[in-house]
Amino acid sequence: MPRAWSPILNPSPQGEGSKFGAHVEELGSTEMTHPGEQFYPEGVRWDAPIARSTLPDLLATAVADYGSRPALEFRDRPISFIDLQARVDQVAAAFLRDGIGKGHSVALFLGNSPDHPINFFGALKAGARLVHLSPLDGEIALSHKLTDSGARVLVTSNLSALLPMALRFLAKGLLDKLIVCKDDDWGAVGTPQTALPDDSRAITFKQFIAGATPPAQWPQIDVEDVALLQYTGGTTGLPKGAMLNHRNLTSAVSIYDVWGAKARAERNTVERVICVLPLFHIYALTVILLGSIRFGNLISLHQRFDVGAVLRDIETKRATVFPGVPTMWIALANDPSLESRDLSSLAVAGSGGAPLPVEVAKVFERKTGLTLKSGWGMTETCSPGTGHPPTGPDKPGSIGLMLPGIELDVVALDDPSRVLPPNETGEIRIKGPNVTRGYWNRPEETAEAFVGDRFLTGDIGYMDDDGYFYLVDRKKDMIISGGFNVYPQMIEQAIYTHPDVHEVLVIGVLDDYRGEAAKAFVKLKPNVAAFALDELRAFLTGKVGKHELPAALEFVDELPRTAVGKLSRHELRSQQSSPTVQHSPKLATGGRS
Repeated sequence: MPRAWSPILNPSPQGEGSKFGAHVEELGSTEMTHPGEQFYPEGVRWDAPIARSTLPDLLATAVADYGSRPALEFRDRPISFIDLQARVDQVAAAFLRDGIGKGHSVALFLGNSPDHPINFFGALKAGARLVHLSPLDGEIALSHKLTDSGARVLVTSNLSALLPMALRFLAKGLLDKLIVCKDDDWGAVGTPQTALPDDSRAITFKQFIAGATPPAQWPQIDVEDVALLQYTGGTTGLPKGAMLNHRNLTSAVSIYDVWGAKARAERNTVERVICVLPLFHIYALTVILLGSIRFGNLISLHQRFDVGAVLRDIETKRATVFPGVPTMWIALANDPSLESRDLSSLAVAGSGGAPLPVEVAKVFERKTGLTLKSGWGMTETCSPGTGHPPTGPDKPGSIGLMLPGIELDVVALDDPSRVLPPNETGEIRIKGPNVTRGYWNRPEETAEAFVGDRFLTGDIGYMDDDGYFYLVDRKKDMIISGGFNVYPQMIEQAIYTHPDVHEVLVIGVLDDYRGEAAKAFVKLKPNVAAFALDELRAFLTGKVGKHELPAALEFVDELPRTAVGKLSRHELRSQQSSPTVQHSPKLATGGRS
């Protein structure tokens, strides 16, 4: 996962260690000290009880607590907690009727509409495990995720941005069943849609759920059952599925619960949370969807990021919480109308998904008076890792303190079992109830990722004397662009399909909009003409995701190699002076692209 998040303030009627689960983990005392705890919010302890449960139980408890209160709002249409549960039960019954439950993987290829939470919780209640597919990915990565996860059932939408790709999977024999939700069922807005072909394997969502009735007894789900295979490259190569079980995900919600207890008690209100972050991303899934359902908040769903729509939600609908990624905050900070808008309802402006440029936070605070800070987390941690307390030292560039129940330390790069003292730089390790137990069908990579029960993050950083952590680099080649992971090898594979390319390396360079972007260094075949960046981007469109398209291109006579003749990204990076990509308006638009 892109390494950043920020906690959300949410009202909790039940308080610390609350009852969405049947179990509470008492962390107890350890020999490790917890630097930074002195700056925790009043009443918050590092060793506070962390609740754990299953995700269906989390939803059921919320329904019992909040009943007719609206849980979701989409296109001005509210859906109550009771209504959401009824829809979830019908979907779960339909999955079970079709023999899809424990031991099965179900893939979701959906944008931000109620179809996502309905099918997400429905498949989980049937006992299945979920696989998130990102609409931003190209066909190569998506096909790999389907094949690797074993998901033979896919839920998608008839939107033209989604269905044509899903039909390719069907044609390639990667699916047994394609369930297609109709976007217009949530109100017609004129979004381009694609007709469903005449294929018995492809059915509409209404056909899928028709006549489904709940079983006499729902499947028994254990907190250790894998709930989600959330794919991440981690470092390099093809994406691998982080196994996130029910305990991991509900513990993550509880960690936020403990951390924000004082602020929630002081606000004592139902939050309206703007959700433009994609629900297939771990940041939005945990912080917005699961957290808001747990705390009885209203999620205002948006299918895409639009500055005007977000500002209208704040001014007109009095939204109180907006979690965004740095590209969104850059767009908002640069909006000429920002200083004249009424943002008085907004209580929390949280940045996540990627490191937040310090200058952007300064500009936003100067224009609005709202403090914008970010923290750190990963797909493998279900999001939580570090955060900034409401009060405490001002540490520009810091990712904050380790959160309750989570242990972070810094270890030597040449010996990941040797813990370094404060202010020495090394690799960050993490331990906590929210941390994955490993990667799906990757025992060797799982073993390499752990030292005992501590996960090696691949991030390089240090901790200061006050317990605040800082990131300085990443251990390997992954690029974080606009809050999304970009894997150079995937882009290189696609560029290699160009008939004029002899060799290519892709590395990350500084980017004035996305923080970091991909730059391709290409060695051409003999006697062919160079091509423009726009031509390369056009060629790659559809082969890789929009967020993976190179923002810069350079032709070279030779690419650096290792002593054994392998192309060397490390040497290439060392040769570069890390120029910043200056975006044209054309490349700087598009929100989540």
